[in-house]
Amino acid sequence: MAISSALSFLSDRKRPIVVSVFLFLLLSSLFLLFSPAPAALPFFSFPSSHLSSSSSPIAAAPPPLTPVSVPANASSPETPVDASGGSNAGASGSPPQPDATAHTRDAPQPDRSRSTPPAAVGVRGSAGTNGTSTAVSAGGDGAGAAAAAAAGVAVPSWEVCEVGKGVVAADYIPCLDNVKAVKALKSLRHMEHRERHCPTAPRPRCLVPLPTGYRSPLPWPRSRDMIWYNNVPHPKLVEYKKDQNWVRMSGNYFVFPGGGTQFKAGVTKYIRFIQQIMPNIEWGTHTRTVLDVGCGVASFGGYLLDRNVITMSVAPKDEHEAQIQFALERGIPALLAVIGTQKLPFPDNSFDVIHCGKPLLELNRVLRPGGYYIWSATPVYRHGKRDEDDWNAMVTLTKSICWRTVVKSKDVNRIGVVIYQKPTSNSCYFERKQNEPPLCPSREGSHSPWYAPLDSCLLLPAVSSSGEGNSWPISWPERLNIKYSTISDNASTQFSQEKFDSDTKHWKDLVSEVYFNEFAVNWPTVRNVMDMNAGFGGFAASLIHKPLWVMNVVPFDHPEALPIIFNRGLIGVYHDWCESFNTYPRTYDLVHMSYLLQGLTNRCDIIEVAAEIDRILRPGKWFVLQDTEQVIRKMDPVLRSLHYRTAIVKQQFLVATKGFWRPYSAGSESR
Repeated sequence: MAISSALSFLSDRKRPIVVSVFLFLLLSSLFLLFSPAPAALPFFSFPSSHLSSSSSPIAAAPPPLTPVSVPANASSPETPVDASGGSNAGASGSPPQPDATAHTRDAPQPDRSRSTPPAAVGVRGSAGTNGTSTAVSAGGDGAGAAAAAAAGVAVPSWEVCEVGKGVVAADYIPCLDNVKAVKALKSLRHMEHRERHCPTAPRPRCLVPLPTGYRSPLPWPRSRDMIWYNNVPHPKLVEYKKDQNWVRMSGNYFVFPGGGTQFKAGVTKYIRFIQQIMPNIEWGTHTRTVLDVGCGVASFGGYLLDRNVITMSVAPKDEHEAQIQFALERGIPALLAVIGTQKLPFPDNSFDVIHCGKPLLELNRVLRPGGYYIWSATPVYRHGKRDEDDWNAMVTLTKSICWRTVVKSKDVNRIGVVIYQKPTSNSCYFERKQNEPPLCPSREGSHSPWYAPLDSCLLLPAVSSSGEGNSWPISWPERLNIKYSTISDNASTQFSQEKFDSDTKHWKDLVSEVYFNEFAVNWPTVRNVMDMNAGFGGFAASLIHKPLWVMNVVPFDHPEALPIIFNRGLIGVYHDWCESFNTYPRTYDLVHMSYLLQGLTNRCDIIEVAAEIDRILRPGKWFVLQDTEQVIRKMDPVLRSLHYRTAIVKQQFLVATKGFWRPYSAGSESR
């Protein structure tokens, strides 16, 4: 009656409007009253810690864990996006279809908005059978900022990196694209401008944009032979090296025929030819680790994988546009590096074989005693005056460093190869008539090559005159599980066999029981893996039967375990994670960090570390952090502010999926 009386005062035109408003308010109130989960509504946002309050203390080296249920695996989108993260579905070409078994509801989708999306809504996971929980959170600035504030982390307002003149923003590498530092150099004679010149404080806290039309890379092994043009849109090498069969363009793809400067007939024939003239090289058994210097587009290393050989392909970021970027996009191990005034970031006596490159003193340092140096260059097989002068200089130098010429031969195309061998004893060095180059003084303690100047002297492997204690590692794959040591191995005396065996078992169990079964990682799509704190290489060893490879990184200020990693038949480098890594953006499918972040943030900010991880990681791929609950509480909101989808498993693993979101940027290049 009261309502009817009130309505009688309204005109006939206004009465329906008022009734509609009243009914909407009534129904909304009833819905809110009886809804069991108001946080699910789009206009509610509840910050959540995503950590179970009943979590148990986390051990420094946790044992294998009981599996719990997590969201299903997801394959990343194949839809190309523009530099701002928008859709480019109308692009021509026929992209490969996503994995049909993947659950598309969990797949990260490109952000089709140029503006910042609404705040994320935290969703707490259900408890597993053992009482632990998995938590999942979508990305977004609002919830991430709130959780970050609670964890004492100041999340910035993310912006696209501003780069120097001539630098392509989508390819930005802070320590190699420091235009201001390069301009201040007094000399470029020794390739100083290609070396690392990292920005000083404040370090970069910005995001690298995506190239226009970027899409998820083609899967391995298809990627070895072809990649999307838009992912690495640098056609200069097609014309520059067209007579050497490096790379060609075909529609929306770059195609790699398997040619090279010295193997125009194809890299497969070249690899077979080396085996024929040097049977003792025994690809994949005796020879496991190779360094390819000045590698082109890394076809040599790419096809050695067929023979169970892992190759570190290195080249500088120079006028041979994007050659290392091509290699990594293909799924082939590669690193940006130059031998200018500083040592390569590898330990002494580490590689079984070195292919090409100079200067020889530095290559002699990283070549294992008894290892082979393969040189294929015009001085080997041409007879012009310049080539003959270069050949004579090579003969003199190799004799002075006691390298023995094993074989010199030409293939059917008259391309020549010469193979040298480094001695396994010191007797030759002491019997030289001239002490040139001079012998290096003996070194004690740590001698990390990180930012160390090149030696002008000849480093001797610390072996007896008979070669005792310097036997070659056992054949692959048996060497993977042996802590092989030599007298020259400074690292081998720091760690016991028991500790090595325990670490190997720990990672084997943890990866098989937890990483493969519990994480929302679509492992069949993972090819390039980065382990930021590799230790003995146990994580990489546990993945050896997967069709992927691992870049094992040993922080420069950690114990020198990298020689052990190489002795196992794996590859890696030294690095300081407060600086950018020598790789292009978007080059790794999975970045792994175990108990490193807390110590790292004593020297640099967690935001800087997160920005570098984001630079390296491909959109749609995964970052896995194993650490304490306190550290995870700090990193989780930072990644959510980057619009990552995060899941916390058993209070010690943070699994984050990178999306295609980027802050809006009107341009991608500064000229």
